Amino acid sequence: MDNRPVATRQARDLLRVAFGPSVVALVVIAAVTLIQLVIANSDMTGTFGAIASMWLGVHGVPVSIGGSELGVMPLLPVLLMTYGAMRTTAAAMTQRASWFVIRWVVASALGGPLLIAAIALAVVHDASSVLTDLQTPHALPAFGAVLAVHAIGAALGVASQVGRRTVHGSPLPNWLPDAFRAATAGVLTLVGLSGVVTAGSLVVHWATMHDLYAITDSAFGQFSLTVLSVLYAPNVFVGASAVAVGSSAHIGLATFSSFTVLGGDVPALPVLAAVPTPPLGPVWVALLIVAAAAAVAVGQQCARRPVPLASAAAKLVVASFAAAVTMALLGHAGGGRLGNFGDVGVDQVTFGPAVFLWFVGIGGLTVSMAGGIARRPRPAKLPKPTPADEAAAVDEPAPETEADAEPVPGPELHTDAEPEPETEPEPEPPPEPGEPVGDEPAAAEPGEPVDPEDHFITDDDLTGDEDASRDPSRRPAD
Repeated sequence: MDNRPVATRQARDLLRVAFGPSVVALVVIAAVTLIQLVIANSDMTGTFGAIASMWLGVHGVPVSIGGSELGVMPLLPVLLMTYGAMRTTAAAMTQRASWFVIRWVVASALGGPLLIAAIALAVVHDASSVLTDLQTPHALPAFGAVLAVHAIGAALGVASQVGRRTVHGSPLPNWLPDAFRAATAGVLTLVGLSGVVTAGSLVVHWATMHDLYAITDSAFGQFSLTVLSVLYAPNVFVGASAVAVGSSAHIGLATFSSFTVLGGDVPALPVLAAVPTPPLGPVWVALLIVAAAAAVAVGQQCARRPVPLASAAAKLVVASFAAAVTMALLGHAGGGRLGNFGDVGVDQVTFGPAVFLWFVGIGGLTVSMAGGIARRPRPAKLPKPTPADEAAAVDEPAPETEADAEPVPGPELHTDAEPEPETEPEPEPPPEPGEPVGDEPAAAEPGEPVDPEDHFITDDDLTGDEDASRDPSRRPAD
């Protein structure tokens, strides 16, 4: 457990966010530069200028040497720098961090690299007075490239920590994080499968790659070509992704697509042996399967949490748009001017829209088939009444109406009129002695003989037949 004061720990975290990735990149670049100069038996003149130029190149800033502009910078260092900024930003905050802390972390993530960029520009400008071939980059594009790389990394780091909390506490839809997750899956699938196709093409064109390695006889030169090929591999993957979605990639006058190839001069870089050569065979049309597979990945991620139809369509559109913007940014960062070869990159007019259309079309079909649309429950159908049920319904008594229902006791209403006094019923006088009660026969007077027939019960008395008492002929015989 860290027992240092909170202010000390926060200052340490902010310094790490501001200068951590940039200093690591400077150390690696310095080591590589010194190794190159020592192996080449060169003096150390302009070492700091070379290190500063390479640090700017890691952020995608074009480098001009001897009047030739190297605008096509390798994508792998740019991606690593973005990932480093994202990791340090996410590590400096928690999921419950306040907006005050978030603002300070983001400001540190942007301020530190901009300060180093200003120092690097000053060093390059000073070294250009000694090395006349080295030219100082333009300040505004240089600051813009550094700011863009670290801003994207800081935004991703903040979103990974407080993204869901921000969405749930705002009017934004709850499915927005799932849409960005689907976009990430689509981009990784598209670029990854394009890398697999590139590797397969390198195996097919192994003889061409061997010829490109043969331009140098030294082992260090071949090692340098291998390192350059690894650094520029993401650029080739993005170009293959453009070909996979139906767009095109170009290296100067050479143009490559799934349907046609126009030949031209290609730089002697071993990884570029993977590009197709005319005449184009029908096997390259199968590269469109890569785009379909990436679109299926987007649809499957969108279908992980079923939502209603309107929300499912909106989620898919947002995911497809985010993926298209990401691929367009990668295509822009991986392209540029390459000396006498001309412009290198992808067709930006068709690349982004093609990615969007693939992901919306095939992805929408995948969402509908994978159960990503939550359907409303249908009302239960009542069973049809049978003849026996209808007869039972007829025999049932009619339900009581409001008039037949017993009155519900409610609060007594107090009126001005005085209530009438209740009169108790007068009790009946007790029977006189000797008077018969009910239907019992009258008791005989004292001294009067008792007739036994008065106590006999006949059948007529049990059935209540009054006619038998009236018709003497129907009486039983004595």
